[in-house]
Amino acid sequence: MTTVDRPVAGTTELRPVDIDLLRALLHRQATTVAVVTTPGRSGGRGRPALPPAGFAATSFTSVSLEPPLVSFCLGRASSNWPTVERAEHVAVHLLAAGQQEVARTFATSGVDRFAARPGWALGPFGVPLVEGAPAVLLCRVAHRVSAGDHAIVIAEPLALGVGEDGAPLVHHRGGHVDADEQ
Repeated sequence: MTTVDRPVAGTTELRPVDIDLLRALLHRQATTVAVVTTPGRSGGRGRPALPPAGFAATSFTSVSLEPPLVSFCLGRASSNWPTVERAEHVAVHLLAAGQQEVARTFATSGVDRFAARPGWALGPFGVPLVEGAPAVLLCRVAHRVSAGDHAIVIAEPLALGVGEDGAPLVHHRGGHVDADEQ
């Protein structure tokens, strides 16, 4: 166990890490909302067929400009993980203010997100593309890194779709809000 010296008077009190406290602190962090999609895979060689995957991610970030790389995280216990684990390509859709319903659809577990959400089409490599996102990055999966109960997926953007500029949709305190409402 790592120990931490007592803080100097007047500083923030540091406490041992507790999962509930960590979750509460991370809830305070505002992040932009991205929807990640990937095509399904046909079965074969003893592997089952997998449906297309789509999920809301609040862990999207830029990793590098040279070479261009981005990342997102996904829990390995997620129903989307088997598809993402085998995916060669993904699309990252950065959502705009006013797209709360899109975010809710892709954040809801136990539903066919593509049947529940009209307004998408198959793009290059069979990747589902969600209409109306102001920014879309079509990517090749470059690396998957195991990190605790999650995987960090690092992807190389191959093509960009840029719509109108505007305020992003933000995830803050457990809900989706428009950035200008912050």
